[in-house]
Amino acid sequence: MARSTRSGVFHRDHPRYKWIVLSNTTLGVLMATINGSIVLISLPAIFAGIQLNPLEASNVSYLLWMLMGYILVTAVLVVTFGRLGDMYGRVRIYNLGFVIFALAAIALFFVPFTGAAGADWLIGWRLVQAVGGAMLMANSPAILTDAFPANRRGMALGINQIAAIAGTFLGLVVGGVLAEIDWRAVFFVSVPIGILGTIWSYVSLHESGVRRPSRIDWAGNILFAIGLVALLTAITYGIQPYGDSSTGWLNPWVLAGLIGGGALLVVFVIVESRLAEPMFNVRLFRIRAFATGNLAALLASIARGGLQFMLIIWLQGIWLPLHGYSYESTPLWAGIYLLPLTVGFLVAGPISGTLSDRIGARALATTGLLVVAATFVLLLVIPVDFAYGEFALLTFLNGIGSGMFAAPNRTAIMNSVPADQRGAASGMSGMFQNAGNSLSIGVFFSLMIAGLASTLPTALRDGLTQHGVADAAAAQLANLPPVSSLFAAFLGYNPIQSLLGPAGVLDHLSAADSAALTGKTFFPQLISEPFHSGLVIVFIAAAVMSVIGAIASVFSGGKYVHDDVTDAVGAPAGMPAVPGAGVPVANAAEQLSDV
Repeated sequence: MARSTRSGVFHRDHPRYKWIVLSNTTLGVLMATINGSIVLISLPAIFAGIQLNPLEASNVSYLLWMLMGYILVTAVLVVTFGRLGDMYGRVRIYNLGFVIFALAAIALFFVPFTGAAGADWLIGWRLVQAVGGAMLMANSPAILTDAFPANRRGMALGINQIAAIAGTFLGLVVGGVLAEIDWRAVFFVSVPIGILGTIWSYVSLHESGVRRPSRIDWAGNILFAIGLVALLTAITYGIQPYGDSSTGWLNPWVLAGLIGGGALLVVFVIVESRLAEPMFNVRLFRIRAFATGNLAALLASIARGGLQFMLIIWLQGIWLPLHGYSYESTPLWAGIYLLPLTVGFLVAGPISGTLSDRIGARALATTGLLVVAATFVLLLVIPVDFAYGEFALLTFLNGIGSGMFAAPNRTAIMNSVPADQRGAASGMSGMFQNAGNSLSIGVFFSLMIAGLASTLPTALRDGLTQHGVADAAAAQLANLPPVSSLFAAFLGYNPIQSLLGPAGVLDHLSAADSAALTGKTFFPQLISEPFHSGLVIVFIAAAVMSVIGAIASVFSGGKYVHDDVTDAVGAPAGMPAVPGAGVPVANAAEQLSDV
């Protein structure tokens, strides 16, 4: 008979325990990913609340760190916390993550300062919150893999993975709604959920995985942290203007971060390959499903992040104002109009995850990324001022494709590794996904800015002079970096008002010209053609990445579940020195195809 704990919560041997694990870990990862994107839509309300203008040159770094800090920290730490889960217990690290997350949410809600001090407080506690989020994201897939049998993991990991991805889009809607109520509510929403999740996880979850006690790999942790932080920070600052350039890729500090960070990561891989108990087990990449699955996941994550940012700018800077929405209300409505994308995720994820239990991941993941690539191309065909029905259909199909890929791909990755490496594998997979989100901002913002830089200045100068702006002032404003206009539209500010207001240009114009320039149609019509030029570059790049990811999925091998054994010569399970060694004869062919 199944036993129960004194608290009445099901013991880990109880047949319903796995469903408790699924519900708790899904709540944890959903909360962590929602908080990764919740500030994207609510930034105007947050900066207004702390009385700081994020578009001033001296405040742009606050804006970037509010956007990127959480993602950067989770990308850096998920590998470490996944490895620590293997060493000290995945549930223990996961539970601690809930505690840290809840405490940081409380601190964020009670921000006591305004101005720069308020921004520092928010950024600092967001980084702390990201530590808790990394603990949750690193260990939840491993805990699920421990709790569910191999023939049900696809369904469970599908739900968990789709919650993680859908959370990035649900955060847009949640942030927009709460920002309309009160900017502090954006942070408070995590407080009761964090407290409830903390209590629930401590009461209900039990260690059921295989531990792998070992010493902490200090050299690997330090090299990885410094290298990845330097690299992602350089990418973050690469989208800022530098000198006469519209981007900062030639900034010596950015170059130092890119080159130095990349070099440190190369050294890190060399060091890890020579350690018996590394933090980042590069030997896992000898497993084909693990290596190709993570490559595909990285490319899909970059493409998905680019889609998110480009669609937000498209909606907020062009489509919504043209359809009568005030700039101040566009953040909320952008989240609402992107709901078909989230619905697509939620529909396809659990279904494809369940199907992957029967037929494997290859066909589903490959088809899913090809669907995603096709939607990127089709989004280029529709006009900038589209009919919403066709936009909704394409974003829904994009969500379907992403759901078809994400759930089976994560299941294949987790099934392919030994039981005592699941935490490390989960953390490494999470790192690729989070690093992809960070890379997407630098890559796609830079591509968009490059597209705008060649066409926007002329269009802006001509438009301003036609409405009475002096030639010298129009030329000066037209030569401002395009990132200023993009950030203004992204944050829900009136872009032309943000450009002309501080310069005092509007004071010298007639009421009619001033109203026309700051109205709902001038900027959207002005930017439509240049934006589409940039969009072509961005979405073609995203489509190419999706196709490459699909090719990687083709080569991932057939349905494969790791057989937890150790070979005769002592190689780690799943990485036999002689292919197939230590694997039952019935599984030897499958093992050969996947190692």
